[in-house]
Amino acid sequence: MKRAPTPRKTTPPIEVRGSARQPLGMPPAQFLRDYWQKRPLLVRNAFPGFVPPIQPEDLAGLACEDGALSRLIRHDEARERWQVKTGPLTEADFAKTGNSNWTLLVQDVDKWDADVAALLEPFAFLPSWRVDDIMVSYAEPGGGVGAHVDQYDVFLLQGLGQRHWAISTDPDAPKDFRPDVELKQLAQFEPTQEWLLEPGDMLYLPPGVPHDGVAFGGPCMTFSVGMRAPSQAELTGDLADYLAEQLHEDRRYADPDLAPARATGEIDGDALSRLRQALPFAAALDEETLRDWFGRFITRYRNAQTPALPDRALDEAALRKQLAAGARLLRHPWSRMAWSRGKSGCMLYANGHAWPASPALAKQLCAQREIVPDAAPSTAALALLLALVNDGHLVLRKARRR
Repeated sequence: MKRAPTPRKTTPPIEVRGSARQPLGMPPAQFLRDYWQKRPLLVRNAFPGFVPPIQPEDLAGLACEDGALSRLIRHDEARERWQVKTGPLTEADFAKTGNSNWTLLVQDVDKWDADVAALLEPFAFLPSWRVDDIMVSYAEPGGGVGAHVDQYDVFLLQGLGQRHWAISTDPDAPKDFRPDVELKQLAQFEPTQEWLLEPGDMLYLPPGVPHDGVAFGGPCMTFSVGMRAPSQAELTGDLADYLAEQLHEDRRYADPDLAPARATGEIDGDALSRLRQALPFAAALDEETLRDWFGRFITRYRNAQTPALPDRALDEAALRKQLAAGARLLRHPWSRMAWSRGKSGCMLYANGHAWPASPALAKQLCAQREIVPDAAPSTAALALLLALVNDGHLVLRKARRR
């Protein structure tokens, strides 16, 4: 008996039509299943007959308030320069804008205006704690912020005039930033989809989708409903702070089972085991991560000062010449060192920084205040010594003339 062919999964359309009853053009459950954090969606007529709940002049007035978060962005097309002015703004700032190539961005407008806050009601299918704010942008023709990437979900509702949107759905699209612009603009942007949005149209973009919006034809206003998406670094940092507040100062790293050190300065396996007992969430960390963090931390811990940098940096040739002539290396008194070895190799730690090292050299650097290295060190050893000298951890003492 032949099996029935498996039906092919069809890709959901990127453009749909909305209505007063369904601003997303579909039930919220379908949107969350097919689009949320997965793919962009353009909803034509998401809000039929949309009338902006705030006027451009009122938005400009809000941008002049001390507590409002605002930015005025101007683009000099001829010289490809971008100028950003952070609020509070003044009437004089707006007098310099002209009638093209500028945009005003004001964040948290929903906190200032109840009518703007009412725009959040159609998004009640999302957890309220996921919603960040409604940012409102006003732009004259050509105005925008350049091609960029957001790391959070955003719904872009066209409120006044027209805006040309271009996005890239290429998963391999480069996302490097331009080094010459204060804004985090993409260095390269090749759109795969382009639309002209009218009032009431809405574009949903999941995190990481390159996009560029430019006011077209006349004055333009867009309402951006942005989500909260804390980074792993933010979550981890705040959790660590929270846990630290719950712990008592008298509970410390302890080693009553300490045995004589086998190698000076080494952070060994026994130390890592004690760390796992002392730290509330260390059990979740792999050994390499725990080892690297602790090496950096313990060489920074309770350091009153840091080594001073040399007056002039050396290069490898100069250091090799000095060592061949019998120069010594003195460890700076404010340099605190430790080392550890794991599956990924051996690392030397000094005042919170880390360098690859051989176990023999790492042990020597930690054990001795005055180091007499090989007269002809290996390339790797010379590179490490040079880095330590130029960072001030080792001070070069030339050989005495006889």
